[in-house]
Amino acid sequence: MTRHVAITRNRDTSASGVLLVIGIVLAALTEAIASTVLSLGRGDIIGDTYATPDEFAWLDVGYTAFKLIGFMVAASMLTRIRPLSLVIGSTLIMGLASGMASATTSLDLLIALRIVQGLAGGVLLVAGQATIFFAFRSAHQPILQALFAMGAVVAPATLAPTLQGWLLDSQSWIWIFYCNVVLSLGATGLLLMVDDPTPFMTRQRPFDWVGITLVSLALFCFTYVFSQGSRWDWFEQPRILWLSVVGVASLFLFLGQQVLRKGTGLLDFTVFRSDDFAFAFIVSFVAGAALFGSAFLIPSFAVSVLAFTPTDAGLLLLPSGTLFVGALLFAAFLMQVRRLPPFATVPFGILMITVAMWMLSGSTSESGAADMMAAILLRGLGLGFLFLSITLIAFTNLDRRNLASGIGLFNTGRQFGGLVGVAGLQTLIDHNVAANVAVLGSSVNAGGQAVIERLAGTTAMLAARGMDAVPASRAAMALLGRAVTGQSIVIAFDTAFTAVALLFVVAAPVLVAIKVGFARRAKARHTHPDR
Repeated sequence: MTRHVAITRNRDTSASGVLLVIGIVLAALTEAIASTVLSLGRGDIIGDTYATPDEFAWLDVGYTAFKLIGFMVAASMLTRIRPLSLVIGSTLIMGLASGMASATTSLDLLIALRIVQGLAGGVLLVAGQATIFFAFRSAHQPILQALFAMGAVVAPATLAPTLQGWLLDSQSWIWIFYCNVVLSLGATGLLLMVDDPTPFMTRQRPFDWVGITLVSLALFCFTYVFSQGSRWDWFEQPRILWLSVVGVASLFLFLGQQVLRKGTGLLDFTVFRSDDFAFAFIVSFVAGAALFGSAFLIPSFAVSVLAFTPTDAGLLLLPSGTLFVGALLFAAFLMQVRRLPPFATVPFGILMITVAMWMLSGSTSESGAADMMAAILLRGLGLGFLFLSITLIAFTNLDRRNLASGIGLFNTGRQFGGLVGVAGLQTLIDHNVAANVAVLGSSVNAGGQAVIERLAGTTAMLAARGMDAVPASRAAMALLGRAVTGQSIVIAFDTAFTAVALLFVVAAPVLVAIKVGFARRAKARHTHPDR
């Protein structure tokens, strides 16, 4: 069945177009809040739901797995539902699920609602970004994609943690979901006021239920493995091993099934014929690891080592959001007005993130917000230069028939890179803490002069405050052990910050080589088109 559509070009300068963009950005913000609600509210939610950490993990696994599934099925849904209608529907579902989540402490119901939120969020991001591409001229895409990135990328990395930290300290975790209800209603109201930007003429394909089943199974298995692998010491736990096997098998079966469908499957893999998209897809994986990895490390370090409150931990990232937005808008200006090629800002983004992570690797237990701020600001600047560039590189040369598939795959690569990055950093920290405790503990022996002096001084201080001699001696030993553990954690986090910096040191030349290889292949195709 063929659907004929007309593109509304006068939207570019109309009030309707402004409302459309604002509505989509607000809708993307609902997903940003939902995706990060567990980062700071974990302890509060566990206390109210009486869940164990392993039970609580399903809230995160369910959301992330179905968000990835949403990325994958959104393209097929867009051939059946008008893009704006899909955005509105997904936003309303997100708001409804958030409202229900704020009214219950039943763990089972919360898990079900998180699954609904994840699926709606994944579809929402793909449909929203596709709508912007469909509704506006390509010449205006740099600034429009920068605005979309504020809701889809900047908000979960900076604004959402700040808002959630303040709400946790001043109100309750349910207020986070209340905010999502208000945002979803506001976004829906704005989107209902605009004309429907109908995109193009597309041929509707049969819904690939087999492909959806296989890829959903693969994504669920991988999400659980990377989210919980460190918790269970990876393949030492049989469930991690078996889920890994099932995930890999399902992925290969899915890819084989898509080949046999000969272009009528779930996804349109012709997007990889574009060298620009293939390169940007690879970069998105690395950038996702850096974005999500650093967004995990910085608040974790602030809360667990520096004893920041949730509000302070959120505020720590907020200033970087300003530079993140500034870099997005400046890069958009250079690309839209000065016609700068998108690839030109990629090296600057990589360099800034690398230097920022290297600077953070020198943090100590005595560090404060002021000591870390320069590195955090530099990180925000680098992310802004990097993410807009790879977005435009990925989608500028795609045609309207496979754009939605490209957006879904690109977002999947970024999210999956984030899963791998966070899992690797968490494992690195866990192993380094244990190793550091062993090394530092072996150096702190009872016969050492420095140890004797420290224990004597601590014991005397405790005794001066009214504690008896024997309990004071035991407390001094306990405090020394706590100091060793604390220093081990600091060293582990510093190693993790260094690992993120080294990721780009290793990845940068590889990415350059890939880019050069794609350029040579394109030149060869142009020179010998018959090959």
